[in-house]
Amino acid sequence: MSPPRLATYSIDGATRYGAVTDNGIVDLSARFAKEFPTLREAIAAGALMRLVDDAARRAPDHALDAVTWLPPTPAPEKIICIGVNYPDRNAEYKDGSDAPKYPSMFMRTPRSFVGHDTPLVRPRASTQLDYEGELALVIGKAGRHIPESAALDHIAAIALCNEGTIRDWVRHAKFNVTQGKNFDCTGSLGPWIVPYTDEAQIADIRLTTRVNGETRQDDRTGRLIFGFRYLINYISTFTTLVPGDVIVTGTPTGAGARFDPPRYLKPGDVVEIEAEGVGVLRNGVVDET
Repeated sequence: MSPPRLATYSIDGATRYGAVTDNGIVDLSARFAKEFPTLREAIAAGALMRLVDDAARRAPDHALDAVTWLPPTPAPEKIICIGVNYPDRNAEYKDGSDAPKYPSMFMRTPRSFVGHDTPLVRPRASTQLDYEGELALVIGKAGRHIPESAALDHIAAIALCNEGTIRDWVRHAKFNVTQGKNFDCTGSLGPWIVPYTDEAQIADIRLTTRVNGETRQDDRTGRLIFGFRYLINYISTFTTLVPGDVIVTGTPTGAGARFDPPRYLKPGDVVEIEAEGVGVLRNGVVDET
């Protein structure tokens, strides 16, 4: 049985949101737009399961192949990405360093992401477009200085992320990776959000990445160096987390840059990020026009 799934999508030029079923999409924005103009307001109101329950009583309004999928959380204030957060990833750098004491992190712009089944864009500036499959947390309740004991209460939902990276552009400067992480349309978020229920739902999810059907990344969230409770506590020390914020929690070993020679994405490739209890986020690759 599929988990409850809520998506943002475009149809006939209009942006809408709804519940995804195996047979189609129930248009919830048609019924709740006055109260919740987007899924972000529904997240802030703690109303995701109310939407799910309403949709369960209705027939789909749209076929799955009739819509254009968009990143599920519109206009997040912050997209915070965590680097080097699986045990084997630190060793991949081959720099002899110890495991990190604190998490590495950087911000991404919403414009750097596309939705499910929309191609990633390899930019004119570089051929080094790489994939990074990750689990994303969507914040539902605002907070600052959130204790670890209460951290998971601030999660509204989970989603998948392909945290696509332009590898040579993350090395342009001495300390920052911002440039290589923010090219337009190089990553993806989705395909939908799954409402968060309890810690068991996220404690040990298998996360895999496939390129053209070949498994490249395969690990479990139970092995994270910095777990979900710690990340929310640590991040909320320096910034107020607000509903709709996205925390992208780190990628396993096996990105294309780590092969010898590197195996970067090229036009025509298909990347699939899959996680138990969430689904499959799929994107092709095209060149920037």
